[in-house]
Amino acid sequence: MKTQATNDDYLEAIFLLLKQKHKVRSIDLAQCMERSKASVSLAISSLRKGGFLTMDQNKFLHLTPAGERIARQTHEKHLILSAMLVQIGVDSDIAQKDAYQIAHVISNNSFQKLKIFYKNRFEICK
Repeated sequence: MKTQATNDDYLEAIFLLLKQKHKVRSIDLAQCMERSKASVSLAISSLRKGGFLTMDQNKFLHLTPAGERIARQTHEKHLILSAMLVQIGVDSDIAQKDAYQIAHVISNNSFQKLKIFYKNRFEICK
């Protein structure tokens, strides 16, 4: 069962697609996230109103500096939490799913402390 993607997940997906394709439209995002065009349209509208995303005259999506910052932070959380879980023996697929859940509830303060704690113990944070 898929959960509703949060705005942070949309920003992260746009960030990753931009790294791959350099130009991203809402249809690319819908396909990548396996969401309906309507769901993506609502998310894009919300992100534009929040100042995290812009859309040019050709309908290409662009992250604002604030949107890119959140996307990078979200991506870092997902990568590091997943890697930490794998490092302690959790199956890779489960670790990735759990990391996405944990990333949405852990505070930035707690995440930074975890990252520092593990920095010298595992190669994932270096």
